[in-house]
Amino acid sequence: MEPRFAHIRDWIFDLDNCLYPASAGLFALIDERMGAYIQRLMDVDLVEAKRIQKAHFHEHGTTLAGLMKEHDVDPHHFLDEVHDIPLDRIEANPKLAAGLARLPGRKFVFTNGDAPYARRVLEAIGVHVYFDELHDIHASDLRPKPDPHGYELLLGRYGIDPKAAVLVEDMAQNLKPAKALGMTTVWVDNGSERGAHLAQDGHVDFVIADVGDWLEDILGDDNDD
Repeated sequence: MEPRFAHIRDWIFDLDNCLYPASAGLFALIDERMGAYIQRLMDVDLVEAKRIQKAHFHEHGTTLAGLMKEHDVDPHHFLDEVHDIPLDRIEANPKLAAGLARLPGRKFVFTNGDAPYARRVLEAIGVHVYFDELHDIHASDLRPKPDPHGYELLLGRYGIDPKAAVLVEDMAQNLKPAKALGMTTVWVDNGSERGAHLAQDGHVDFVIADVGDWLEDILGDDNDD
């Protein structure tokens, strides 16, 4: 193990655009379904639906949070609808699977999505068997990252010592609460980030491009174990 990570006992990973390449474009499919959902909900055209969608995202952290607060949308119905997408854009990742298999300690997924969708994605990547627990938006009381509430619930629920934990995220802003709690933070700079300047604010410890490559680097040659 690379010495700077030798103290880590709990490994926490974001899901979307983190455990699979942002270039897969799953979010584009989800984005389309969110726009269609808002069109039906508010009886507006696509242009207005997109404006509403982005306004909620920027003001509330996620489109869902805004729709719940301002339009009393049922989160289960919304998440079922927008996550009903094909997963043929992603494929199994043997390198990532091998790295996760070798990591000492517990592995978690911490996502703003819901558990059924997350499990589908993890299975498509071929890494679902390597994760101990999944902390989704419902486990965070529907308060999405970067709201600190979900982080605190995750730590308390599983008895995680933040000083012995790492969070791996493709959105630098979501690392800020983790750093404040004492976690080691890893930003996946893969082109998906909105507001990359936030990585310069002092709450990003490491910058990587690909999780599978990073795990291979910090774990070293398998023959050295």
